[in-house]
Amino acid sequence: MEQFISNVKCLTENLLQKQQTDYNEVIEKLFSEVSGLEDSTKILDPQIEECAIQLWNWAVTKRVGTAINKAEKAKVRHVACSLLYCCNPENPAEGVVRKQILMASKTGRTWLDCKKPQIADDFLRLAVKVSKNKCSKLRELKYICFEQMEIPLLYEMQYYTCNIPQSLETLYNQLTSRAAGGVDINSSKGDVEKDLLRILSYQAESAISQGNNPEAVACMQRCKDMLLRLPKESGYLSLLCYNFGVDTYNLKKFEDSSSWLSQSYDIGRMNLKYSPGAEVQNKVLRLLATVYLEWDCHRFQEKALNAVILANKECVTSSGQYLKIRILVKCAASDDQIRAGVNEMLESEVPLKVCLGAVKLLMAEDRETLAFDYLKRICQHFESSPELETALVLHIELLLQRGRELLGKQKIEDIITGHYTGKQLTPQVLTRLHLMLWDKASKHFEVKNYSEALQWYNYSLSFYKAGQMEPNLAKLQRNRASCFLQLQQLEKAKEAIKEAERCDPDSIFTQFSVYKIALQENDVEKAAAAVNMMGLLARSPVTTEDRLLVSQNAASNLLNMAARIALENEQQDTAIKALESLCANSTDEAQVLNALRCLVRLVLSTIEKANDEMRSTNLDVLLSYLKMALQKVSDCSPGPHTAVEQRIEEAHWFRKIAWNSALQCESSPARMRDFFVLSYQLSQLCPPDRAVLMGQRTSLLMAAAASLELCRKSPYSAQTEELTQALEHIQSCWEICKTLKASGSVPMDPTDALLLLYEFEARAKLNDPKVETVLESILELENVEIKVLETIAALAMEPPAHFPMLCKKALRIALSLHKKQPQVDLARCSQCVHSLIQLSLPSGVSEVEARVLEEVWEYYEEALSIIAAAPEDFPEMETLWLLTRAWNTGILLYNLAEYPKAEKWCGLGMSFLRHLGSLQESYQTQMSGLYSEVLDRLDRAKKNLTMEE
Repeated sequence: MEQFISNVKCLTENLLQKQQTDYNEVIEKLFSEVSGLEDSTKILDPQIEECAIQLWNWAVTKRVGTAINKAEKAKVRHVACSLLYCCNPENPAEGVVRKQILMASKTGRTWLDCKKPQIADDFLRLAVKVSKNKCSKLRELKYICFEQMEIPLLYEMQYYTCNIPQSLETLYNQLTSRAAGGVDINSSKGDVEKDLLRILSYQAESAISQGNNPEAVACMQRCKDMLLRLPKESGYLSLLCYNFGVDTYNLKKFEDSSSWLSQSYDIGRMNLKYSPGAEVQNKVLRLLATVYLEWDCHRFQEKALNAVILANKECVTSSGQYLKIRILVKCAASDDQIRAGVNEMLESEVPLKVCLGAVKLLMAEDRETLAFDYLKRICQHFESSPELETALVLHIELLLQRGRELLGKQKIEDIITGHYTGKQLTPQVLTRLHLMLWDKASKHFEVKNYSEALQWYNYSLSFYKAGQMEPNLAKLQRNRASCFLQLQQLEKAKEAIKEAERCDPDSIFTQFSVYKIALQENDVEKAAAAVNMMGLLARSPVTTEDRLLVSQNAASNLLNMAARIALENEQQDTAIKALESLCANSTDEAQVLNALRCLVRLVLSTIEKANDEMRSTNLDVLLSYLKMALQKVSDCSPGPHTAVEQRIEEAHWFRKIAWNSALQCESSPARMRDFFVLSYQLSQLCPPDRAVLMGQRTSLLMAAAASLELCRKSPYSAQTEELTQALEHIQSCWEICKTLKASGSVPMDPTDALLLLYEFEARAKLNDPKVETVLESILELENVEIKVLETIAALAMEPPAHFPMLCKKALRIALSLHKKQPQVDLARCSQCVHSLIQLSLPSGVSEVEARVLEEVWEYYEEALSIIAAAPEDFPEMETLWLLTRAWNTGILLYNLAEYPKAEKWCGLGMSFLRHLGSLQESYQTQMSGLYSEVLDRLDRAKKNLTMEE
């Protein structure tokens, strides 16, 4: 408890600091501290009582302005009141009791203002039933009445000895039981009664806000019992009951509402001197009549009518007169009764607006004859009023609503005549009339009654002066032009649009009308210019337009319509421009995707008929459309299940178009690659089922192949980018292959071999050391094809690649596989040997090594074995090449004084002579002589070496 006292004192001091600006945190801490106290807690500490009074007075001083809000004020009062009750001595003085009552009631009232009735109830109960106390020696007491303004509490009180009642109620009962006119030194009987009445009224208000109507009724009954002694409070209680009636009416609790409103009226009549006034009583009775009407108009017809009649007797108001008509109509009163009611309205000088409201009410309830009769009387009654035009326009509106167009036209023509003879309509009424006329014209246009629609638009045009500049006039002229076009009156349509352009040239609707006329005149250039202008104007917000469905995508809708009209008129180029403009400016994803589909179909239809040059141009255009489609489908916002399905369907459609387009680009690897990449990217927006994954794999494989083909046709300086892209496609393709293999069995196909082949080429030309790993992966393939190995060998040496060791490795394996075939292909075998010998033979003195010569010798032996197996089938020129290279190697060794080796290699060359066909004789003669010379030189060289030894 000591800690609690210390905390309260500290927080109170912080709150009272003058430089403090942020009160909320301190108030919350104080409220939290005090909220934890139990009701029975007693703190007999004068400092806590002083804190309570300081906090109370501080809250009073902060009531002006926005220093603290209502909730913060309620919390401070809550704390102050709670602390004061904790300091309550065993026998408190009457002044202390009254101070507690004051604080408790004020705190309860503040919580009520904060919409916290349950908390308010606690304090209001405290105010009515304080603990049993006694005090002594009241010498001087200045009592603070509840109805006064906020006044700080007194600090000093001195007491006489006396007995204090147990509660405010007990005090009140004692006071009321005393003889009339008796003098009481302890309390003022009137003040106590007034205070008790206020607290009871607060409790009633709290009960109403909590939906406890019986409790509120009980409290209010006690308040009514006091009114004989407190007549001045009758106005307050009457208004309070009215407020309760309003609250319960808003909650559709009609029985409770009628009870409260009846009490409000009865209390207001108890003392006319202090009544809230005739206007308030009229208001109460009107609401009471409304309650009966909405509760059950047939069951409470008489009560509702009596209430409104009584209200009009209290104080005649236009609202009361209108309510009476409403009740009569709703209760199916006779025409005579209603006629009497509306006549009474006119006699009471009710405003025209209310009279017209009654006319509308009669029309809504199918009292048409009464409504039109009353409207005629209104026009006669207000003939000299400047507001008469409102009645005339309503008359026209009602006639048109009831299908009496002929009479309505007569009235309109009368108004037009009057408009130009001194009876001009106000801008507001004229705008209303224009809208009415346009609405009527629009309805005729929708049912294709264009002549009638034009007549109603012409009525509207009659109110405009010649040369007048106004956007609405431009709208009107555009609508007239649409009618003329439908009536095949082209020249009149052009005149109307010319006027529209004069009034509003920067309107997309005006340009759309210009476009329609240009198409009818077959003026392609003018139509194209109008479409371009529509595209520019589509970037700005579009205002509403009569007859057209205008939404946030109004400009896009117009461009869509423009494209459709162009196609209907076989103007394909113009339609394409309109659709392209729509795609560039529309924010409607579905609309853009539909436009793109249409564009794709249009371009595909032209590709089939175009020459090579135009075909390439159209393919590029198609590529741009598909790229835009990819972006739009990717940007589609997530939505309901149907929207997701639509997005998938769009992705599938464009994916297939991209795939088929790629297949048409055999002569252009760049386009082929781009189309296949687009097909892959679009397929990523589809559910990854097996079919989609297979398509993705093939797309990436083909894209990689196209990139490599493009690389082969590019100069060395531009190859790096293409090779890098190819590797990216290959790596992505490997990932898809892994997914497919993980999902189940994969059909046997050459995809893996092709991927490795493409990867080998890309890495080889990038001089990537990983190329060796790729070759190992190829060799690990099941049943690797000889063709793949031969291709690998060729790629290993294709510039800028240079990997001779890898090339020879692939060739050796290929040769080995060739020899294992049931039917050996000698030509391919010889080609392998040829390549191996060519790669291995020394090209100069520096490359002559015993190891190299041994390796090449093995290849020659392989060649001889191949020739021996089928001497007649071995190509003669290949035999000649082998002979020549062996002989030249021998001569090279001879020049290097490697005589034994030279003899060996020359002899090898001579061994191929017998396998030559037609060339054998000529080469044998030539080589035999040279070979003899070589042998002679070898013998001399050997003798010289012997002599030197």
